[in-house]
Amino acid sequence: MKPDIRRLYRAMEATWPPHQTINAGPWTLREGLGGGKRVSAATQRAHFEPDVDLPAAEDAMRILGQMPLFMICEGDNLLDAALARRGYIVVDPVNIWMCPISALTDRKIPLVRCFSIWEPLAIMRELWSEGGISLERQHVMERARGPKTGVLGRLQDKPAGVSFCALDEDVAMLHAMYTRPDFRQQGLGGWMVRTAAHWAADWNAHWMTLLCTQDNAAANRLYSALGMELVGRYHYRILRHSERNDDDQT
Repeated sequence: MKPDIRRLYRAMEATWPPHQTINAGPWTLREGLGGGKRVSAATQRAHFEPDVDLPAAEDAMRILGQMPLFMICEGDNLLDAALARRGYIVVDPVNIWMCPISALTDRKIPLVRCFSIWEPLAIMRELWSEGGISLERQHVMERARGPKTGVLGRLQDKPAGVSFCALDEDVAMLHAMYTRPDFRQQGLGGWMVRTAAHWAADWNAHWMTLLCTQDNAAANRLYSALGMELVGRYHYRILRHSERNDDDQT
């Protein structure tokens, strides 16, 4: 069965998990330990009273040492409006892409182009750090409990790109994809996605998914060209004076 948007939100949590999750009243709170927005944002889990429950959520996030931050999933219109009235602004709208694994495994990967590797090699960690994927975000990968792999891409006999893929049952999700600037627009991104799909197929996954900020036009064009379908969106709300820290650049 084709996963619906709620199923994909669960796969996001499983393949890119916070340090801990706390259900408190109408909220799910996340402690991210510096791993970025996706593992630190609160989400709505039940009906809430704006004048009471929003300040309580803000206080709880501050106690965790985090700035007040909410992830707005599809259907969270009342929360979105309540946060806007409270002075929260929209940051980092994200597209969710998906396709059957079989749509990406119809081609063989060229020799020595991409490799599935776990634990990550030192050069993979260097590439992630170069691409703004901090050690704290790399620790998020280590927390994923299901099957997982890194993908190392090479061009011109040089390490050129890296990504991370993990499984939640039959859904594979690709994260933390980075290509060095000198090697972009040469097809490596597509081969890294396909390499992850071949790896996931070996684990009997049926669906490949990934996340990409809407302003990353080149990456969104790539995923569309690979035959992936735009199946959902989400965004964050953050207080106007808070510091941004983009973390969904796929």
